[in-house]
Amino acid sequence: MKSNVRVLLVDDEVDFLDMMAFWLKQQGYTVQTALDGESAIQLVREGAGDIIFLDINMPGLDGIETLRRIRKFNTDIPVIMVTAFGTEDRIKESQDLGISGFFPKDKDFLEAATMIEAVLKTHKGLRKG
Repeated sequence: MKSNVRVLLVDDEVDFLDMMAFWLKQQGYTVQTALDGESAIQLVREGAGDIIFLDINMPGLDGIETLRRIRKFNTDIPVIMVTAFGTEDRIKESQDLGISGFFPKDKDFLEAATMIEAVLKTHKGLRKG
């Protein structure tokens, strides 16, 4: 299943982005990356990704505003918010926009793969109904 799963990673921290992309590719996922919200929105418009890992704290267009704009034209794609730290307000705000979960930056990437599989399984299960 992994080889046809497309993951879009959005984060302004290049080191984190490169490490996570490398790890996910090693696990067999197809990975695209974006360094900012505007690029992410464009990639989603072009059909990139079956699931998005979106950094909540980015300069300029932050993750919540990026997600808000994506939801205007795509309400279906699962999104996992990535955060080094998140306040209650920002977490609640992103939950209100229909996210599938949170991935703390200090977690093992193996947990990211587990989240991808669980979210997509649930997401595809919901589509069948």
